[in-house]
Amino acid sequence: MMLRRLPYPSTSLRPLLAAALMIALSIMPIVPVLAGPLISEGYSSSENLSVSTLVSLRENSSDEVTAATNENVENLLGVVVSANSSSISITSSVTNQIQVATSGTMDVLVSDINGEIARGDYITASPIAGIGMKATDNARIIGVAQGTLQRPVVQSIKNSDGSEREVSIGQVPVLVNVSSYFKQPERTIIPAAIQNLANSFAGREVSPLPIILSAAIFLVSLIIVVIIVYSMIRNGIISVGRNPLSQSAVYRNVIQMSGLVLAILAAAFVAIYLILTRL
Repeated sequence: MMLRRLPYPSTSLRPLLAAALMIALSIMPIVPVLAGPLISEGYSSSENLSVSTLVSLRENSSDEVTAATNENVENLLGVVVSANSSSISITSSVTNQIQVATSGTMDVLVSDINGEIARGDYITASPIAGIGMKATDNARIIGVAQGTLQRPVVQSIKNSDGSEREVSIGQVPVLVNVSSYFKQPERTIIPAAIQNLANSFAGREVSPLPIILSAAIFLVSLIIVVIIVYSMIRNGIISVGRNPLSQSAVYRNVIQMSGLVLAILAAAFVAIYLILTRL
């Protein structure tokens, strides 16, 4: 049996074949990336911890866990799961053993105490024991939310000042991977050094508009002061050069102009302070 050799595409057809290949690749369905296996390990606990609860290691302990809160978030470990839900389960000889998942995607108890949770938000421990919340500042996180709040239940909780507020508590699928979250600084036209200086001066976070207005007032005041000082020095030199006996008049003029300069600077700083603290 003889094998026929297929003819190699001509040079003129090669661009067409390449374009057809690119189109075929672009319309191929994208294969979803599956999450890794659910891995859990046995830990002891003296508390009755339900499934989907966030837990942290107890202080000075390596095998006992407790419900996670914002007070022990630095020891955040994982999420409580049922023993038969893990792909890989590691047991130990500890008493009152529960399974804690440290990797994989699972439902986690969360609340909207720190804002509504959306896909892609970072989840950390909240003031409510065992319940997570959205991380909005630097914190230890349990993972990344893969959806929104499911089957929420509204409950009343007490704030630190004794007042009550209502929060929604439910479950959110989370890709668990305990790590540290660092809040990215907001992009702004204001340089970081000037922003920090304005915040320190006002004693709070200042928005860009008051900083821009304050900078404009400072620049205008500085220009006026420079013009006054230059004119004062120039006129003083000219006056003394023409009439050496006019020194006393020149000194009086310098004192008066210095007072005017100080008044302008004081007014500018008062205006800047009011803008940064009131706007």
